[in-house]
Amino acid sequence: MCLRAPSAQPSSQALESILAGARDPAPLSPAQLRALAHAVWRELTWTLAAVSREVHRWRATADLIPSAQIRHDALSALANKRGHTDGAALFTILPHTRNPSLLRLLVAYEIIWDFLDSVNERGANAGQANGSQLHLALIDALHADRPVADYYRHHPWTNDGGYMHSLVQCCRDASAELPSFKRVLPLLTRETTRAQVLAINHELERDQRDAALKAWAEREHPFHDVAWYEVTGAASASMTVHALFALAAEPALANADLAHVRDAYFPWISAATTMLDSYVDQAEDQASGDHSYIAHYPSPPAAMSRIAELVQHSLTQASSLPHGERHVLIVACMVAMYLSKDSARDPSMRETTDRLAAAGGSLTKFLLPILRLWRIANSQRSA
Repeated sequence: MCLRAPSAQPSSQALESILAGARDPAPLSPAQLRALAHAVWRELTWTLAAVSREVHRWRATADLIPSAQIRHDALSALANKRGHTDGAALFTILPHTRNPSLLRLLVAYEIIWDFLDSVNERGANAGQANGSQLHLALIDALHADRPVADYYRHHPWTNDGGYMHSLVQCCRDASAELPSFKRVLPLLTRETTRAQVLAINHELERDQRDAALKAWAEREHPFHDVAWYEVTGAASASMTVHALFALAAEPALANADLAHVRDAYFPWISAATTMLDSYVDQAEDQASGDHSYIAHYPSPPAAMSRIAELVQHSLTQASSLPHGERHVLIVACMVAMYLSKDSARDPSMRETTDRLAAAGGSLTKFLLPILRLWRIANSQRSA
């Protein structure tokens, strides 16, 4: 699929034409079904329980945070964004064997990512300098020889009782145990530095925020087939970092595979997940006045057409990777997870949600009711 930067569409006919003309990007082939069975077995016999133990440990640590405001942000992130943590841990299916260090790293790093989003939003009045300082933790967590920053230097509240430092140290310890981590580190450093764009997302002044994001994208990316808001949206997602973590767990790693995986996840897969996240949260964002990535598209039909393209292209990219069925499964799970949210099932959105699910192919449609049940069983409706 050859993609072009999004443009205005007059109606939903463009989305229909995309769905009608595309091949199934995630067919339920025998190889894909084997990958699914392998992932389900690993999740049920190890991953889910291991993630629960890790989250319980970090919740107990967060309970001891002296600052009431920071404690609230930490606990709410753990509770309301638990689906993100389980999504991050899904990347443990990429290596051939179980790797407890990889799982600890994925969980701790995603907890940092989600916590920073919450604490940065609460301290948005402190400006972009505050967000940039907080998000240094995403870089520090991967560099054992780097002095830890004063993350709360510009923040209204400062006493987290060592919570952030504990998460950073956990990531450092776990990453040091991954056999190919040093080879992956240069790309990880690039992607975690890109994540500093998260500090701009919470800028309160809309025009200033959008101008800063656009300027960042023009400096940062070499792509001509994605819009500036798609690039900044991709950098705002943790998917690329998680995929690189999983590569670091592989003892034998080809340089070509490393570049191939990075190029598939940034910007394509990461942009698709960010736009789906924005799609399911659009009513909430509109009510609160929060930054909405989907609102940057020229029109709602143009947004739906483009998101469908991104989903299909992401799955095509994933299928071309080494162990492509496992990457396809991860992408399809992410698409189905977002589209299983209560807001996506609202009567006003249900038809569009069904069309976006169709863009995700047979595997996504198969996973959608399963992940809906998972949300109900795990009380994740508000995640």
